[in-house]
Amino acid sequence: MEKFEDRVLISGIGISRIARRSGRTGMEHALEASLGAIGDAGLNIKDIDGIASIGDVAVDSLQDALGLKVEWTGGGGSGAQLSAVFSGCLAVAAGLCRHVLVYRSVEMMGGEPPAGRALGWTEWLLPFGAYSAAHWLAMNAQRHMHLYGTTKEQLGWIAMTCRAHAALNDLAAYRAPLTMEQYLDCRPMTDPFGLLDCDAPVDGAVAVVVSRSDHIQDCPNGGVRVAAVGCAVRGRPSWDQGADYPATGAAGAAAQLWSRTDIRPTDVDVAELYDGFTFLVLDWLEALQFCAMGESGPFVEGGRRISLGGDLPLNTYGGQLSAGRMHGYWLLHEACLQLRHQAGGRQVDGAEVAVASVGGGPYAGCVLLTR
Repeated sequence: MEKFEDRVLISGIGISRIARRSGRTGMEHALEASLGAIGDAGLNIKDIDGIASIGDVAVDSLQDALGLKVEWTGGGGSGAQLSAVFSGCLAVAAGLCRHVLVYRSVEMMGGEPPAGRALGWTEWLLPFGAYSAAHWLAMNAQRHMHLYGTTKEQLGWIAMTCRAHAALNDLAAYRAPLTMEQYLDCRPMTDPFGLLDCDAPVDGAVAVVVSRSDHIQDCPNGGVRVAAVGCAVRGRPSWDQGADYPATGAAGAAAQLWSRTDIRPTDVDVAELYDGFTFLVLDWLEALQFCAMGESGPFVEGGRRISLGGDLPLNTYGGQLSAGRMHGYWLLHEACLQLRHQAGGRQVDGAEVAVASVGGGPYAGCVLLTR
């Protein structure tokens, strides 16, 4: 079938300095990452005719700061945090523009439980003290443990593997070795999650340039092709009322992705899966059919399969658990680096196919990329 994905590619990637409490503004990070991505694509500012984002720095603010004259602007939509990337792909494929800058900038910030009335789906959560995604997804994890015998130690193998990979990444927030004892002894947050089950807040930005597919011959570092995307939400848009609970919206997004390509899960060389919490890795492994429902715990146990050199190297830059929370965009950046064979000491040998996924609860998006 003819697909919009065939008409686009990721031509450039950029990342700012990453730090905890950097003292820099979100705009400074966004400018650094965006200029890096534009140059990496072999382009200059005048070539960018589209811009999209979902995040802390408004599109019109960055457009003005860069002096862009654009034919299209975009932002949120279906696909969780990757929605801006998907929107950019659609705009390029439709001929509205040729080169779209897509960026995500984040800043560490504190927060108090929300005040005022609980509205919409929050009516079923906030009155019971469930104020954050840590609470909501802890219930998914507990249910998974009850149904399938998943253990706390299996979650620990995800955290430890990500930390081992982060040790190979100079930009990662946490690079010191992590043992199972340290993991199990860390400060509890919301059962079964401890502090090391939760992603690490950082300041920083990631940007990519989405271009027409015929630009590939002019990409200095090689373009990365988009094989398929998935953004379907086929169940209830609820954190706790899905018919297949404890599965999340990842199931619908993943099913749509595989329906749009002849590539199969066994063809994937590297997986960059959303790890806002350790449980979400288990959820995405099952949704993307790398293992059967309920078998993700044994799949990650021991770390062998998901480590560099394993069957499915996972979150090769350290993931959000150790490198830092960039709301899925660092996952996409790393997938592109791996397919360009530019990941240095953490490079997966001969990587040709990568998947990146974002989201949790009812929000999910995933993309399959190839060299």
